[in-house]
Amino acid sequence: MLDPTQYESLGAALTAALDRWPDEVCLIEADRDRERCQLTYRDFANTARAFGAALEESGFAAGDRAAIVMTNQSKWLISAYAVFYAGGVLVPLDYKLSPQEHLALLAHSKASVLIIEYPLWRAIIATLPAGGSTECAGRHAETGLVTEAPAGAELAEGKRWEEFHGKNAANFHPRKRSDTACIVYSSGTGGDPKGCVLTHGNYLEQCRSLSAFYPFAPGVRYLSILPTNHAIDFMVGFIRPFLSGATVVHLRTLRPEYVREAFTRYRITYMALVPLVLKNLEKGLRTRFAELPPVKRAAFQALKTINRTATRHRPKLWLSRALLPQVHKAFGGELRALCVGGAFTEPATLQFFNDLGIQVVNGYGLTEAGTAVTLGGFMPYRPDTVGKPLPGVELRIVNPGADGVGEVAVRGQTVMSHYLDDPEMTAETIVDGWLMTGDLGLLDATGHLRLVGRKKNMIVTAEGKNIYPEDIENVFEGLGVKEFCVFAANYLWPERTMSGEQLIMILHPEPGQDMTDAIRGDVATRNQRLVPYKRVSGYLVWEKDFPRTASLKIKRGALAQEIRPERCGRRRNLRSLLDLRLPHVDRLPRPARRRLLHDRVVHDAQLRGRDGHADAAGEADQLDAGFGTRRFLPRRRAGDGVEFASA
Repeated sequence: MLDPTQYESLGAALTAALDRWPDEVCLIEADRDRERCQLTYRDFANTARAFGAALEESGFAAGDRAAIVMTNQSKWLISAYAVFYAGGVLVPLDYKLSPQEHLALLAHSKASVLIIEYPLWRAIIATLPAGGSTECAGRHAETGLVTEAPAGAELAEGKRWEEFHGKNAANFHPRKRSDTACIVYSSGTGGDPKGCVLTHGNYLEQCRSLSAFYPFAPGVRYLSILPTNHAIDFMVGFIRPFLSGATVVHLRTLRPEYVREAFTRYRITYMALVPLVLKNLEKGLRTRFAELPPVKRAAFQALKTINRTATRHRPKLWLSRALLPQVHKAFGGELRALCVGGAFTEPATLQFFNDLGIQVVNGYGLTEAGTAVTLGGFMPYRPDTVGKPLPGVELRIVNPGADGVGEVAVRGQTVMSHYLDDPEMTAETIVDGWLMTGDLGLLDATGHLRLVGRKKNMIVTAEGKNIYPEDIENVFEGLGVKEFCVFAANYLWPERTMSGEQLIMILHPEPGQDMTDAIRGDVATRNQRLVPYKRVSGYLVWEKDFPRTASLKIKRGALAQEIRPERCGRRRNLRSLLDLRLPHVDRLPRPARRRLLHDRVVHDAQLRGRDGHADAAGEADQLDAGFGTRRFLPRRRAGDGVEFASA
């Protein structure tokens, strides 16, 4: 691996890597069972530098900003390197955002170039008013470069990426470590966009600190299934492998059968994923193990127990592969580790894979601190924690209670410079050089960090999506109540948990106004417009005026303090948004009806601070049994608060 400390910028380090390993394969792009392209480092350099020359000839200068909105593919990395080579600033955007969200972030970032996949470009153009142009699309973007557009497709003022080549050789524009490398957005756009300004030094330091955990080299193959705009994949699926001469395999599909095939076809060494994908992988393996004949299943369990005992203090990959060969062959036979991050992972899931000899590196990080702050080790394996701080990273617990729990604060060279155009939020978040994470945790006697909950008003989904309640409120503008506000339930009623997080809406009706079916239906309809992971799970009717600032902004902290003491009674009065569908549930096919009832039972329990999964199946069966004799579910007794009537 190249030494990141020897370079001033990502552009300089990547250029050195491309020149160091010209004949090694750096990128493989596959779609289902077809390989679309395979590039050596020399191929990559030639294509990217021609693209960079065209950028320069179009007027793109050092310090200018270029946004990328694409699914995982070779053109993403080629474009990113070209931007760095030209001395530009990269703005990686989540391709799953809506066109309106893309437009808002493009405007906020002031990107002068937009590099985008054709279907996403078409969606943005369709969103614009009649006569909208490329400049209007970005409100600052002067150039739109569209990939994979069909022959004859109308691109408005956009240009085809594949035809965008410079006439002359590209010039490398050096940058300093303190210069901005990327502007990464950690949330949506309904509230104030949170653009994290990360420097070249931030990324190079992160790359250095991760080197001991992910020893890349020529011949090592990384399977990229996370979006490249994701902080984890940008580092572990681009910068780290490229600075080591390794190979990145991009899949253009996430269908499980093709992901499984990629492991064996390309003999994958590493892969990063979010907890939701890891959990689904666990479910699939458990199902296959349960289908084994009794004798084989007993033998398998015995071998797994032996492996767990033998690798308790340190991994022995050779032994695990010998004891459980079929499991490891299913992962290609050369898998060294999976990396999971972006959200909380259940310790039982981590232990499940460790028992099979499949190492899962569990980490903790946040966009504001680069890729990772801590990573778990294997000597011994500690799935109950998120590991120890990376080299060069300091952690401390601010204002710990008697149990040692307080807010986690981070300091180090990987912490971002600031939030774009938001000095007030920057001052609140970075205090005396310490990044206040908003997460609650404790450091044990061995220096391992254990996370227990959140202090800030946000949730993180199992897919690693940061959801800020303020971003959801735009969808509910014009609701027929006096005022409303959205909170993370764990912010209102702090629980020592990092899973099952939900959003709650506080509704304040007009004086003398009742919560009518029309209002409830409007809430439900609007909620369905949101993608599933952004939906509100319940609502609470509040009778008092919301506290506000002199400029009439809601004082969210003060409102939360008013609601919080009402915990027990108010939690009973939470209305589950799932219930709004239930009056007509008898019209559904029985499997769909039972799934809906199961979800209602779980949500009902979670809104009251309980784990509803244990009893959900039995209670759902009891509710379902009543549909043979009555059309509607009975309402709860008076005072219970939850009506079979949301989302």
